[in-house]
Amino acid sequence: MGDVNARVWGKLPEGTREVLTGGLSPSDLQSVLLDVSRERAAKLTPARVLQRWQQDRFVRPSATDPRRLVRTQQRLWELLPERFAGVALSPVTPLGTCSAVATINQHQILTTMRGTEVASDPTNELAIEAAVRRRAGQARVDLAACQRVVRAQAPDGPGMFAHFELFALVSSARDTGSGRTEAEMLIDHLRFWHDVLGDSAELTYTTFTQSAVRERIEDTVRPALKTDLVEDTARTKSAGYYSGTALGIASNGSGLGDGGFTTWTADLLGDAKERCLTSCISTEWLTAISA
Repeated sequence: MGDVNARVWGKLPEGTREVLTGGLSPSDLQSVLLDVSRERAAKLTPARVLQRWQQDRFVRPSATDPRRLVRTQQRLWELLPERFAGVALSPVTPLGTCSAVATINQHQILTTMRGTEVASDPTNELAIEAAVRRRAGQARVDLAACQRVVRAQAPDGPGMFAHFELFALVSSARDTGSGRTEAEMLIDHLRFWHDVLGDSAELTYTTFTQSAVRERIEDTVRPALKTDLVEDTARTKSAGYYSGTALGIASNGSGLGDGGFTTWTADLLGDAKERCLTSCISTEWLTAISA
């Protein structure tokens, strides 16, 4: 527990932390927090709300022209292969969607008082939906979504916002051996991103752990693509996030997004044979470089 947290908890009666973190049922905790929120909101003035609107990075509007952004979205949906089902995701998702499924620190997530969290990554949510559809008997699940997300960590550059939009793909199926399932997924994802970016596409892969997937990239994936797939041997980013192989998606030197294999549907379904590939890009970055 950090110094700030220790100071705050120290102001409360002994045992308060234990009661709030584990002593109350989820519904009782929600009732308490909602009551606190109601009373605090009742003390706010319009002037204070205006001040927060101007100062709070979570609520400031994006600088991207929405008309241009909609055109980018429309093009992505038009190019998306029929095998990918579009999903209109909710702006909130169950508490723990990122920290429990994708091992992201909950401090990086905007948590609500109703046992949910504000969406921060559509790939996590799509993986949960893919697990639901796989459990229902669908042999292979391919999903896509375009979603505005919120990240609680401070933006790392000028003009960066706490909220931004991502276009994401998630595919899930049971392993058929020798990396064949992974190769089929990789081909579908990489073909789509090449169709989106055209000749400016810069697609890379990094193998964090040796597996049959590396062999399938050489003898199956590369021959099926209309663009080069370059191995990025220097990449270490997300080595603990993706399992085995990660992707990089860029255009004319500008990074747009990434992807890779995860254990998410395997963990959700309790089946180590499940395979899950995710990939996504920033639609706002794509809109900016397409000007």
